Amino acid sequence: MPTHQKPRRRDYRDRAPSTTVPPRLRLLSLAVLAITILFVARLGHLQILQRGVYDALASGQRELYRELFPERGDILVTDQDGTEVPLATNQFLNLVWAEPRRVDDPIRTAQVLSEILEREVSESENAPTPPSVADAPSTSPPAGEDATGNLPLATSLYDDILAKLQKPDDPYEPIRRKVSDETSAEVERANLPGIHLLREEFRLYPERSMAAHMTGFVSEDEEGGMSGKYGIEGHFDDTLRGTPGFVFSELDVKGRWISVGMRRHDPVQDGADVVLTVDRTIQHVACTALQEAVERHQADGGSLVVLNPKTGAILAMCGAPTFDPNAYGDVESLAVYNNQPTFDAYEPGSVMKPLVMAGALDAGSVTPNTTYNDTASVTIDRFTIRNSDKQGHGIQTMTQVLEKSLNIGMIFVMRQMGGEKLTEYAHRFGLGAHTGVEVAAEASGDISSLDKGHEVYWATASYGQGVTATLMQLVSAYGALANNGAMMRPHMVKETRTADGTVDETEIETVRQVVSPHTAQLTTAMLVSVVENGHSKGAQVPGYYMAGKTGTAQVAGKDGQGYKQDETRVTFVGYGPARNPAFVIAVRMDHPRTTPWAEGTVVPVAGEIADFLMDYLAIPPER
Repeated sequence: MPTHQKPRRRDYRDRAPSTTVPPRLRLLSLAVLAITILFVARLGHLQILQRGVYDALASGQRELYRELFPERGDILVTDQDGTEVPLATNQFLNLVWAEPRRVDDPIRTAQVLSEILEREVSESENAPTPPSVADAPSTSPPAGEDATGNLPLATSLYDDILAKLQKPDDPYEPIRRKVSDETSAEVERANLPGIHLLREEFRLYPERSMAAHMTGFVSEDEEGGMSGKYGIEGHFDDTLRGTPGFVFSELDVKGRWISVGMRRHDPVQDGADVVLTVDRTIQHVACTALQEAVERHQADGGSLVVLNPKTGAILAMCGAPTFDPNAYGDVESLAVYNNQPTFDAYEPGSVMKPLVMAGALDAGSVTPNTTYNDTASVTIDRFTIRNSDKQGHGIQTMTQVLEKSLNIGMIFVMRQMGGEKLTEYAHRFGLGAHTGVEVAAEASGDISSLDKGHEVYWATASYGQGVTATLMQLVSAYGALANNGAMMRPHMVKETRTADGTVDETEIETVRQVVSPHTAQLTTAMLVSVVENGHSKGAQVPGYYMAGKTGTAQVAGKDGQGYKQDETRVTFVGYGPARNPAFVIAVRMDHPRTTPWAEGTVVPVAGEIADFLMDYLAIPPER
């Protein structure tokens, strides 16, 4: 019989699980943790740092956003029969652009596209024949770089296009602007993935150089948009350009609009039309006469303004040399863009004399029949002043002072009225201040020497030296004499018309009553005598009385000291018919080489224009 044994106590401590992690499991855990950290870091990089890129990619698949560009307003003038003719309007051509992320074969696309577009390139811009697809290397440095990626190289049209197409994350690359409809049709027939066409608006100036200084032009600005420069285009840029709109809508994966998706449409507001007071026929006749005279007299340049004195409306305005705003880049100097009648202030010479004389008449200091003894010269301080002919003329009336354009006589007038009064009337006639005409830039002239209180400055200013004015200021000042002493605000915008039909007319504005109506009539009678008996006979028009005055001014030296001996600026300002003036004409010419005097240069131009205007405006003869 077996011996009974006591059961052995079970040791539960021996059966407890071990807390030690095997090495392999520990490595696996670390690997999983590292991978998790990498995934989190990568997601953070994509979702935070590169959020914009993927938003753009997503928007190209699910959303449609198209900015709507407004149509720029026209600049219009009135023709002889009353019809409106555009000085500036719009021409629609095509933009070829690429969406590189959708281009499946950049090399073939660049090859086909460059072959089509090269047919429109002028001979001077023709690029070398692009290589065939078979010859094109599979890998090559970007266009414009050498093999090291540093040195710029001359690129062909093919290279330029290829470089733009090899940007996989780029949603937009412009290829060529101003592409004709015929060439655009070829691009469309090529059916190149990622290549698109967009109708674009470009500015067209049908009158070319005839009204360039008035219109200005439209060019690309620093932000890549288009904006007006100079003239009406610059001054009324915001009015002409309008307000952009846009369309936003969600699309499905196939590019179709989601009917229940979010949509937003802000309509575009087209630019307003600007209608000018300029008469197209007067502009053409007057500016052609100016251009021909500048060439005939071998002058450096010239400018012209025709004004309605009763309203201040500008009927014509131009300068020479001029430019074609359709090709505004083809100029030798940027100075040609400036509108000379409003931008270029100069010493006007003897056309200043009637303004000073009118001030003296208005102040009661002289009458047309007041006399003085005209000597050969007058000395003020250490300066000796003479008449332009270097002669003394004895006893002369104030009317004869203007007829013979006597400097010594004007010094007598200045002394009779006093320098302070001369300064006052210079300001009243608008000298030294902007006229407010609607151009992008206007000079104010400089009459600050009159405020110094020295007699010599008042003396030289009395005959138009030592002070500066623009041709626009002079035509406006003479307009006051022609309008019974009332100066009207010069303007060349008749009205603006918004796309919704709203018309905003320019108000006729009286600036001030410069002199009394009686003074204006006396001065006009004296200026008629100047045209009949003085140096302005070339401005006469058979059957009418014309009032006017010439000015032949010396040109200050480049250093501002003294005057050039062989250079003048000549001006004529006149109006007619004298009893009821319908127009004021101001003509200026710079450095005419055939003769230095106004009488043989600008006066005949004014006479030709005045003769035409009497007939064109159907003004009955008065004599």
